[in-house]
Amino acid sequence: MMEMRCSSEDMLSKATQLWAVLDDMAENDPEGYHQFMQQQLKDAKQYFAPLEPYLCVKTSILDPTEKPLFINLCRWNKVPAPHTTSDPIPVRAGKMEEVLNQSEFYHVLDIAYNPSVLERGKDDPVSKKHLIDLSLIYIKKKYSIMLSHSYTITDFKIKGSLEEMRQRLTKQKLVALSQKNARKELTLDHLRNIITKEDSSDPSLPMENTAPTKTGLIEVISSTEKPEESCTPAYKVTTKKGENGKPTEIEVTVELPRIHSVSECKLSVSKADLLLQCSEKYRLHLNLPELVNEEATAAKFYKKKGLLLITLPVCLQK
Repeated sequence: MMEMRCSSEDMLSKATQLWAVLDDMAENDPEGYHQFMQQQLKDAKQYFAPLEPYLCVKTSILDPTEKPLFINLCRWNKVPAPHTTSDPIPVRAGKMEEVLNQSEFYHVLDIAYNPSVLERGKDDPVSKKHLIDLSLIYIKKKYSIMLSHSYTITDFKIKGSLEEMRQRLTKQKLVALSQKNARKELTLDHLRNIITKEDSSDPSLPMENTAPTKTGLIEVISSTEKPEESCTPAYKVTTKKGENGKPTEIEVTVELPRIHSVSECKLSVSKADLLLQCSEKYRLHLNLPELVNEEATAAKFYKKKGLLLITLPVCLQK
C-alpha cells in the first residue's frame, strides 16, 4: 500500500512539473506548443478507439461434457503493446458466458490484444496460429477447463454483438500471456488542451446534475477501477445554435470546488463523449448530445471560482 501511495505522489509531482513545462512552452514557443497538443490529441484519439473484432475461433470444452466454445479475438488500443517481441503479451479476457439462442447452446469468450500484436498475423499464418495457440493455453489455465486440441476459424469475425463484447471486457483486469504481471503503461495522453486562467469573469449558471438527452454513439472505454472517494461534480451542458437553428457548439461547465490546480485534472474527449477525472476527488463521464470535433476541443479553468469550462465544436453536418 505504501509503495502504491508513493507511486501516486510521484506521478502527481511529475505531472505538475510537466504542466509547468507546458505553460512555459505555451508562452515562449506557441507553435511548438500547438504541435505538441495536436499530437497528444491524435494519440488520445487512437488510444480511446473502440473495440474492433479481428477473428472468431470455434473449439470445444471437453469436460465434463462437450460444449461448443466461440472465442472472439479483438483489437483494443486500451491493451498496451509489448515493448519487444520477447516480452510477455498483455491480454484482457472477458467473462465466459453460456448462451442459449433458440435451439443453439454454446459458450462465448472475448480476448483483447493491442492491434500491433494482431498485425503480426495479418499476412503470416504461422504467427496467427501461434497467437491462437497461446490464447488457448491461457484460457485453459485461467478458467481451469479442458479444451479440444482442434479448432476452426469461423467465417464471421464475432459471435454475438459488439456491445456485449465491450461490456464483458471493460470489467476485467489486464494480465499477460506469460502469466507474469503485465506492465502498467503510464501515459500523458490525458494532459491535453487545458488552459489555466485566473478568472476576471466567470460563466454564470445554475448547476445541476443532469445528463444530456441524446445517447452517445461512441463510448470511451475507461477503467472500472475508480477511487471510493471520487464523486460526480455538479455540471451543466449547453448547446449553442447558429442562425439556421443547427447546433454549432457544446459547452460543458463543471464545478470543481476542491480542485486547486489544473494539473489535478485529466480530460479525454471522443466524438460523442468526454471523461473528466480530477485526482481522487471527481469523476465525470458524459455522453454528448451532438457529435463533436474532438481535435478542436478547448478548456479553461477558472481557478478562483473552481470552474472548468469545456468548449466542443459540433461536427458540421454534410
